[in-house]
Amino acid sequence: MPEDFHTERPLFGGAIVSTFPVRFQDVSNVRQVPDNQEVFVDPARDESLIFELLDFKHDVADNGSATWFLQDLANEQDAEGCTLIEQSGVVEAPSFLYRNVPAVVTTAVGQMAISKGRQGREAQNVVRVYLANLRLKGVTTDVLITAYEPILINPLSESASTVGAGLAVPATQSGFLPMSEVFKLAVSTFKVNDWNLFGSSAA
Repeated sequence: MPEDFHTERPLFGGAIVSTFPVRFQDVSNVRQVPDNQEVFVDPARDESLIFELLDFKHDVADNGSATWFLQDLANEQDAEGCTLIEQSGVVEAPSFLYRNVPAVVTTAVGQMAISKGRQGREAQNVVRVYLANLRLKGVTTDVLITAYEPILINPLSESASTVGAGLAVPATQSGFLPMSEVFKLAVSTFKVNDWNLFGSSAA
């Protein structure tokens, strides 16, 4: 499908790469995004893909870590009605082995109502959230890859003026890759090119 051509994209100055559709624009420099995040958005569909590097959460068990981060995300965004749809078990990620310290990945999918920016609860959109937690234990870093897919756009949300209020048009109906597939592609092609990105922990 030519409308959804995808290519490998550089993240964090090229230290990391991942493949996803070119329709997702890098807004990290436009928005006030923390240095530990890279944010890509398709404004026409109000879909977004976020890559985030966090200090390793030693008090969070591997099993269910993605679910823990999903709930943490919901709390941060003051979300309503956070529902867990599915979660994976712990999968070893041998390609992210660093100094013989294993890495693991878990995923979770949830649904919640969140508002954009400073808009209040009366302007909440219902979104499906896909989250992968890649635990790079060798460099004590938790990587989060999060994809947001709108399900229902609130007429009071700022998104309504761009994508229209009501039920979101399914991606396949518009000739695009569904967000679930965009997420899988981004996670499966995620690769570290330069471990020095992780600073002293990778020294």
